[in-house]
This record gives sequence, structure tokens and C-alpha cells, in this order.
Amino acid sequence: MTGAVGATAGARDLAVSVCRRAHARVEPALRAAVDRLPRHLARMSGYHLGWWGPEGEPTGRATPGKAVRPALAYLAAEALGAPAERATPGAAAVELVHNFALVHDDIMDGDSTRRGRPTLWQRYGTAAALLTGDGLHALAADTLAAPRTPRAAWAVSLLTRAMLATLRGQEYDHSSARAPWRGPGSVTLADYRRAAAAKTGALLAGAAAIGALLAGGGPRDVARFALFGHRIGVAFQCADDIIGLWGEPARTGKPVGSDLLAGRKTLPVLAALASGTDAGERLHTLLAGSEGRFGEAELRTALELTEAAGGRAGAEAEARRQREGAVEMVAALPMPVRVRTELLALADHLTARER
Repeated sequence: MTGAVGATAGARDLAVSVCRRAHARVEPALRAAVDRLPRHLARMSGYHLGWWGPEGEPTGRATPGKAVRPALAYLAAEALGAPAERATPGAAAVELVHNFALVHDDIMDGDSTRRGRPTLWQRYGTAAALLTGDGLHALAADTLAAPRTPRAAWAVSLLTRAMLATLRGQEYDHSSARAPWRGPGSVTLADYRRAAAAKTGALLAGAAAIGALLAGGGPRDVARFALFGHRIGVAFQCADDIIGLWGEPARTGKPVGSDLLAGRKTLPVLAALASGTDAGERLHTLLAGSEGRFGEAELRTALELTEAAGGRAGAEAEARRQREGAVEMVAALPMPVRVRTELLALADHLTARER
């Protein structure tokens, strides 16, 4: 089953291959960074990254996530004619920051599973998980700053700005869950777009921009790749919102409708509520009366009404629009054919994530 706009199997397979290659390139740098942490924090970091079991035993399999951000950093460097390895400090830094954010998100959201295992805070406790997340954040800045060059300093600034934007997006997620579905204090579609640009777009933009910067790109190149990553990030969030409602639990590790159960104001539901349709009005009545408590029948009805009101189709359309805008950002840049093909395949894959 495909995601938001149905990427071709060929594009999906190529994108997955690109991400696996990026993971293979960045993992030694990640392991070297984690080794610098105090022993217990290193062990917990390795657990979160999928390297080890809860007692530090090797798992025999790595489940580090999709390595999307490292892939963007490496492709941006190669697009500008540099060896991919030049982007490794940036690729490692953005992946460390991403995982720092995941550790803290799981605590804030009360999520008990990630990648098919108990989340870090569930396994080791909240205090230990917070310290581990803080350690990953500190490692990210140190990894990127290590060369002590002007470009390294610029890269740290890009990463810091991306992180600040991500925090704004996370604050939206946290506060919007308590907001009403309509009326004073409710979340608008414009609010959502700003939050998606911050929550997901900022770090993907940072990854691409840092890759271009470390490759020797000038300000215009860095800006173009930042915009590419930014728009792909919003498309990615749109696809993620679809998965958060209709994703298959066997793939996502979360129940169907998990975002709705958590009260998150995601694009499909907001678009449905703003549709002016009968289904949208019925959905609002259901949500307003539920006070965040859904039985199985009510959840199924809410998902059906969201789709009938055009919420799912609206999220898919927004993902396509953002993907097309991203491609425009790099269309005029000369780059090797192989790199362009892989960059577009990655854009398609992120816009049409598998559920």
C-alpha cells in the first residue's frame, strides 16, 4: 500500500537504497559520537538507536530510522560536486539532533513504543531519557563544530536555527492538543502550515543546507537546498498526518487513528472541519461531544467522516504541492544525473510514505 500520492515502486526502492547508503556512511560517525557519552548514557543512546538491547547486548539488527536527513545532506554535497563524505559531520549532527527530539517527543506525548520497542523513557525512566536526549543534542553541536573552521561555525548556526524552529513546532503540537476544534483559540489551517514548516521542515532544510555548505556551496546554493528541504519537510509531515490516522499498526507500531486519539490537530482533520461539507459538520459534532474520549465505533466514524469531507484528499494535494515546489528549487542547478535522479526519488518517497 502506498502513501500520500503513490510513489512508483522504482522510486520507492531507489529512495530506500539511498537512505540505506546514507545510514552506512553516517553510522560510524554516530557510534564514535555516542562513545564519548558517559557509559550509561551511551548505552541508553544505543538502545534508542536500535544498536543494543536494554542491557547493552547487540541486537543483531540496526533500527536507526530511515536516515532521511543524512541522505539529504549527502545528496546536497554530491549535487555540488563534492565527495559525499565531506557532509558526514553534518549528516551525523542532524541525525543526532533528530533523535534528541524523538526522545523528548516520546516523553511529552506519552508514547510507549517506537520502532517496535518500548520507548527510552518507558524502559529507563523519564529522568534518564531526558539526560540521554540532552547528551545527543550536545554531541550534535560538538560533532559539527569540531573542524573549528568558518564553515563549521556557519553550519552550527544553521543547525541551531533549525533546532529553534523545531522547538516552535513541538510547542504547537503540545499546546494544540488542548485547543478546541473550532471557535476562539482553535487551530487554523494557516497555524498548521506554519507549525509543519517548523516541526518537520526546519530540520530537513537544515540537513540539506548544511550538506551544501560543507561541500563548499555559496550562499545561493545553501539557500536553494534549504528551501528544497523545507518544502519536502512539509510534504513529509502531510504524509505523516495521513499515516497517523490511517496507518497500519503492523507498520507504524501505533494504533489506527493514534493522532486523533491524542487530540493532535493534523491536516486531514483540520481540512475536513474547514470543508463546509455535511460530513465536516458531523465530524465537528462528534469531536466536540467526545471530549477526547473515543470508543472503537466513534473512532471509526470520525475517520470515515474525515475522509468523506475531503480531509485525506486535501492532505494528499498539499503534499503534492509542496513536493512540486521543492523540485523547483533545485531544477536549474547543474548536477550529476545520478544525483538528480536520487534526489527526486527521495522527494517522491517522502511525499508518498508507505503506511
